[in-house]
Amino acid sequence: MSMSSSRSYMLRALYEWIVDNSCTPYILVNAKATGVEVPQEHVNKEGQIVLNVSPTSVVGLELGQESVSFSARFGGVSRDLFIPVYAVLGIYARENGQGMVFDAEPEPPTPPEPPAPDGGSDAKRPSLRVVK
Repeated sequence: MSMSSSRSYMLRALYEWIVDNSCTPYILVNAKATGVEVPQEHVNKEGQIVLNVSPTSVVGLELGQESVSFSARFGGVSRDLFIPVYAVLGIYARENGQGMVFDAEPEPPTPPEPPAPDGGSDAKRPSLRVVK
């Protein structure tokens, strides 16, 4: 019986464990993988980027089954980041290095798509109503 990847489950569990222990979670990302949207000016010569994903450093963190997404500031400018889970190479605590490095995982034939900036065409638009 074939099972789905455990990477997203491990990522969420380790993130929670690191935060619960009052440490700062960092993720190591293969910035060259298909579908990765990170600030390329911060990618190292090996094609990797280390991102602080602590609750105080990011906005709207979503550790999903297929992707990680959030907004963060780089040089004072807010950027939306999108990382397919297969591109996450590891997660660790900045303070002591405890965490996990993941085995290489092949990219799927159709990588996940980042959410539409407007929330998608089917999303309901917020509206205001006067209540008397």
